[in-house]
Amino acid sequence: MKRPVKKNIDRRRSKKRMVSSINPKMLVKSAVKSTVKPYTPSQCYADMALRPEILKNLSAKGYTHPTEIQDKAIASLISGRNMVGIAATGTGKTGAFLIPIVEQMLCNKGKTALVVVPTRELAEQVLIEFKALSRGMGLSSACFIGGTNVGKDLGIARRKQDLIVGTPGRLLDLVNQGALRLKGTEILVLDEFDRMLDMGFLPDVKSIVSCMKSRMQTMLFSATLKSDQEKHIQQLLSDPIRIKVSSGTESSDNVEQNIIKVKPDENKFDLLKNLLLQPSFEKVILFAETKRSVDKIQVKLQKVGVMSDVIHGNKSQNYRSNAIRKFKSGKTRVLVATDVAARGIDVDGVTHVINYQLPLTMDSYIHRIGRTGRAGKTGMAYTFIN
Repeated sequence: MKRPVKKNIDRRRSKKRMVSSINPKMLVKSAVKSTVKPYTPSQCYADMALRPEILKNLSAKGYTHPTEIQDKAIASLISGRNMVGIAATGTGKTGAFLIPIVEQMLCNKGKTALVVVPTRELAEQVLIEFKALSRGMGLSSACFIGGTNVGKDLGIARRKQDLIVGTPGRLLDLVNQGALRLKGTEILVLDEFDRMLDMGFLPDVKSIVSCMKSRMQTMLFSATLKSDQEKHIQQLLSDPIRIKVSSGTESSDNVEQNIIKVKPDENKFDLLKNLLLQPSFEKVILFAETKRSVDKIQVKLQKVGVMSDVIHGNKSQNYRSNAIRKFKSGKTRVLVATDVAARGIDVDGVTHVINYQLPLTMDSYIHRIGRTGRAGKTGMAYTFIN
């Protein structure tokens, strides 16, 4: 008798969540890339007193000068300060916290860090970046996320790692099984902290933080900032430096944004198909609100000859990783996804982001369209309005 009641409750909650809080007029915005003066860093990486090994790895990636968030954050983070950093997606936030972490690890052998993120894809992206920055330095790292082999994770978690990155559920599972010990971990990063401090993740985050008895430094980074989370921020950080490269409440200036109104007599999918048949739609991320909608749209796209794949929470991690690889390589042109792809999907050359329905919140919208218009390029975003 209890299960049907729970399902009914879940269904009622689901309907409530599907009401968007966005005014569609806010989703019409011209890109202003040509009128915005590019940020001029006050220094190059070589001027930042970084270890030669780090400079060598940055150079190998083709980086000589820091982005704005990096320029303003790195020195303070190396000195051990707590920080709240707000910067748009694609502006180097990951490097802003990883570069200081690697520098500290080289200067203080045995110092360890934990990076907690909301999605599997973002966790993998952070790990890739850490390995690139720390190549040849003998620093160990591990990634713990859902959808992977728990038994394998248990073995890895029992070994000391310099950096651990993961999603809250899997991290806490490993802690509860006695495999992952965080007592001596000194540095905590909450990446995309606006999502991490939402009620869905907050209890797990608090449990993880309570295990970190030696925590000396905490860094919070995100593209968006929610005013109602200030009390949680104050509980986590003492005397933090606050850096705002973007407002945290507005969408990217590098993205041309518009809405597509669907008339009662129009077929919404036909409108989508006609968009995607245009040559300029070279690499597209298409967002829908539910896993079922994502699957249905992708099947229709395949039937009309649009090479596409999907990412959502019901897909295994292997499937999701393969879907991203195919999308990056150009084997598929359209990636249909739920909000799991709104954070941590770093794909060069995404020309368009399309919202098949009006997103539920402005935060969700900002993170979604941040998949295009990255690294100074201009992108396009369309949102269907019924």
